Amino acid sequence: MGTIKTRDGTEIFYKDWGPRDAQAIVFHHGWPLSADDWDSQMLFFLSKGYRVVAHDRRGHGRSTQTSTGNDMDTYAEDVKALAAALDLKEAIHVGHSTGGGEVARYVARAESGRVKKAVLIGAVPPVMVRSDRNPGGLPLEVFDGFRAQVAANRAQFYRDVPAGPFYGFNRPGAAVSQGVIDNWWRQGMMGGIKAQYDCITAFSETDFTEDLKAIAVPVFLMHGDDDQIVPIADSAILGIKLLKQGSLKIYEGFDHGMATTHADVINADLLAFIRD
Repeated sequence: MGTIKTRDGTEIFYKDWGPRDAQAIVFHHGWPLSADDWDSQMLFFLSKGYRVVAHDRRGHGRSTQTSTGNDMDTYAEDVKALAAALDLKEAIHVGHSTGGGEVARYVARAESGRVKKAVLIGAVPPVMVRSDRNPGGLPLEVFDGFRAQVAANRAQFYRDVPAGPFYGFNRPGAAVSQGVIDNWWRQGMMGGIKAQYDCITAFSETDFTEDLKAIAVPVFLMHGDDDQIVPIADSAILGIKLLKQGSLKIYEGFDHGMATTHADVINADLLAFIRD
């Protein structure tokens, strides 16, 4: 574990485990979480002999609580800096939710030889917010509501989200885990409110259409059809049509946080894609 410093002085915290000459897998977390959200995947792939890397996005987790640069272009530049510092070559980048947007933007702009494959899990591309060009998106008022709740009482909001739609714990018969809820809250409260507030705009309003079109490497889209945070109809179903080498797997009944709630299934499918 360590930190790198970006051009604007921001310190990015990262974990880097496993043999340095092994195939590298880089994990990109969702909002408003941290690298810790990938615990299940990090341990699993480390046990399989891979080099596993995960960072805390600027303003999140243990990275600098930035008041500026909380946008997708800067996030992608931060990943470029991390990849250069760790000398990552032919890496596989895996992004969940907001992290999927970060992966799309980074991979579309990465230097030759840096990326081998990419995976987007419950990811926000092509674009979340509703507009004339994206009539199936979520209304801007939804994200205004997120901002209002973060500003008013993020501690409570960060209880309500994981206890409800994020993991599908609001569904009848759901196997609710208080530990998972508490861990989500812990990660969220570690970050800076300004960066997390700004990130709502970044994940909801950034248009990744051209990024997806530009990606030349194989991309695996994984999405639950009961994702209540990033509805599949306006994300993966549209995104797969934009990719040069894309494949899509839809998980019946799976929630937005399926990498946690169904880690055994997700890890097995990730491993198969990576080894293919």
